[in-house]
Amino acid sequence: MFILKAQADFDAAHFLKGYDGKCANIHGHRWQVILEVESESLETEGPCQGMVVDFGIMKKDLKKVVDTYDHTLIYQEGTLASITIEALAAEGFDLREVDFRPTAEAFAHHFYQVLSKNDYRIKRVTVYETPTNCAVYEV
Repeated sequence: MFILKAQADFDAAHFLKGYDGKCANIHGHRWQVILEVESESLETEGPCQGMVVDFGIMKKDLKKVVDTYDHTLIYQEGTLASITIEALAAEGFDLREVDFRPTAEAFAHHFYQVLSKNDYRIKRVTVYETPTNCAVYEV
């Protein structure tokens, strides 16, 4: 089995409404996302002969997804009052509403779902929200 890994990072703030601890407050992370794809064989013809997939394509696909969150405030739908959202937007803040609680676990699943639309087999997605804490989603 061949396994390839690609990594992309983004800086973003989030909070966990209703959480009993520091993470209930807006705070930021340098998120690191690692995409792993697998294959039992290598390409036998063409420009990708001897490869599972071109690393450049894999990294581009990953970066395209994670860059949408870079330098944003990520919040779960229904966790901010509309007046708060309007005020932050009026101040020029880049906001990203998501339909899941923005935890490392939920992001690992989210990135897996989004990246699964590409033309390779994903083994797992790992999301670090700190250098020593990560969540992994795999099937």
